[in-house]
Amino acid sequence: MSSLEDRLPLTSQRILNGIENQLHTGMQIYVSLQGEVIADAGAGEARPGIPMTADTINLWLSAGKPLTAMAIARLAELGKLNFDDRVTRFIPEFGTHGKESITLLHILNHTAGFRPVETGWPESDWEETIQRISTTPLEENWQIGKTAGYHVSSSWFILGEVLQRIMEQPYPELMRDLILEPLGMKQSWLGMPVEIFETIQDNIAYVYQREKGEMQLTDWHTAPRCLKPSPGGNARGPIRELGWFYECLLNQGLPLFEPQTVETMTSRHRIDQFDLTLQHIVDYGLGFIINSNRYGEATVPYGFGKYASEETFGHGGSQSSIAFADPEKELVVAVVANGRPGEPKHQRRAKEINEAIYEDLKLI
Repeated sequence: MSSLEDRLPLTSQRILNGIENQLHTGMQIYVSLQGEVIADAGAGEARPGIPMTADTINLWLSAGKPLTAMAIARLAELGKLNFDDRVTRFIPEFGTHGKESITLLHILNHTAGFRPVETGWPESDWEETIQRISTTPLEENWQIGKTAGYHVSSSWFILGEVLQRIMEQPYPELMRDLILEPLGMKQSWLGMPVEIFETIQDNIAYVYQREKGEMQLTDWHTAPRCLKPSPGGNARGPIRELGWFYECLLNQGLPLFEPQTVETMTSRHRIDQFDLTLQHIVDYGLGFIINSNRYGEATVPYGFGKYASEETFGHGGSQSSIAFADPEKELVVAVVANGRPGEPKHQRRAKEINEAIYEDLKLI
């Protein structure tokens, strides 16, 4: 970790403190400033006795959601859909039990109103999951487009199905074609082919969950969770590749997107609304969290730290990861830990690491 310690000493110390305090056994970090790579490193262990390196495959959880959002944006650029399209234009059977008027825009800014679906993933197959979601009623007292509540999983399967029906390709393949391959994200996956999994499975980091004061091994490294796609939750790869995605967006989308598209996706669409899932006021773009420090910098969940500029955009992964771009500072940060220590401990850990990066780079 010598280069990380040299270039980001406070950040490095906070990562090591987390290992000592059993919040994670390892962490992977990528930081670039004005296009220069500052850090691309691993620290600690990915598995017992196996170092976490810059090349380790890590689970990003919800930090991968913006990839699916930008795939939808690419199809909008190609004229294959509009954000104001109703979901039923593509998935007619979705339009039941009060959900008929839900649009892609409502899904992307988390005002759609079908959060608590039990998707059955990874045991259920894709078609069964889509059927479950389609037959689910709108949440009680939900005003589509007005009531706000982060959708952890259900709505992202619907976006994945919209992509599939337009592209006539399985979701993992079309995501490689639309986003991952063009950006050079060749070691990142949203559902691995079995032959890839068999080749690289020993390089997939374990994920631990803190329970009763101890880190317990989960099954997130196993075949079902690696092979079966969940558009809102099981993107994985070296965290540097998620950093490259944000560098593309920071570069006005070039070479993959039109500048106007990036501006549309990362502008505030949902403003000053209390999020029923996150239990805090949080502003959203389309698939991105926008810096919401204005609503309580110390309390906002999955924030980017007190030094992030107003227009910073990104997304976190449950108790584990964060990736964002700060346009004013020309900064990209992508960090993933292999330990999920519970929300309070994670929020504190993420805030401390995000702020240490700014302090180390003298961006305060």
